[in-house]
Amino acid sequence: MGCKAIGGRYDPGNRAHRLARSACVTTVSLAGLVLVWWFLSVAIDRQMLPSPPEVWDALADLFANGDSMTGRSAWTYIGSSFSTFIKGFLLAFAVAFPLGLALGYFNLLREFASPAFEVLRPIAPVAWAPVFVILFGYQIGPMMVVFVGIFFPLMTSVIFGVRKIEPNWTDAAKTLGASPLQIFCKVVVPASIPYLMNGVKVGLGIGWMCIVSAELYASPVGGIGFYISNQASAGYWPGVFSGIFLVGVLGIATVGAADYLHRSLSKRMGVDAS
Repeated sequence: MGCKAIGGRYDPGNRAHRLARSACVTTVSLAGLVLVWWFLSVAIDRQMLPSPPEVWDALADLFANGDSMTGRSAWTYIGSSFSTFIKGFLLAFAVAFPLGLALGYFNLLREFASPAFEVLRPIAPVAWAPVFVILFGYQIGPMMVVFVGIFFPLMTSVIFGVRKIEPNWTDAAKTLGASPLQIFCKVVVPASIPYLMNGVKVGLGIGWMCIVSAELYASPVGGIGFYISNQASAGYWPGVFSGIFLVGVLGIATVGAADYLHRSLSKRMGVDAS
């Protein structure tokens, strides 16, 4: 097999072998994506689908010379989007984690709250973008769109984690004389952390989907969504795809960091992170 470790048979217990295999699989997968993209750009032969070299040139020019239409640098766009994204994520985390713990632990509270959340949960976060921009302004509106996109995956993951706790754990704590508050803090909260991190990974991906759409409605804030919109209005499609590429890279970076933290926490707590 091409992805076997060099010099011998692949050993899943060997960390170096796992890293080599992961790097090989990632390289093959991304190379296949680029080849399919390149083929389609040649086959379709439309300006709206530029080839990978054209997009790469546009991306390099953006970093080297900035945006010729606005004078902003690539890092200005990235910083604006990342700042909005982080604020939305932190707000979602601060609300969803304790609320998920409460709804998962108290059955009566979950019973009353579930119908309301089930009505709101299927609504696409992007649908809230014009509403939030009008209600909260250009600075806070996009952040609230990200908040909604990340909030529900986080909350539902924590609720699921709390409800999956083995009854034997809480029974053992009660036998040892733990109070309800101690059981909640020492058993329920730690046991929900791996599930929380799984929700974080899902929520981060959704959050990056939301940020671009939200910035389309909040042009004064700038950000990558604003850059993509400007490039599309000018008909410069390599610029559009270079912005899309930046969003993808940021998404991979944040989800990858969350995945690493998830695995580290799960390993420490003896929970399967797969």
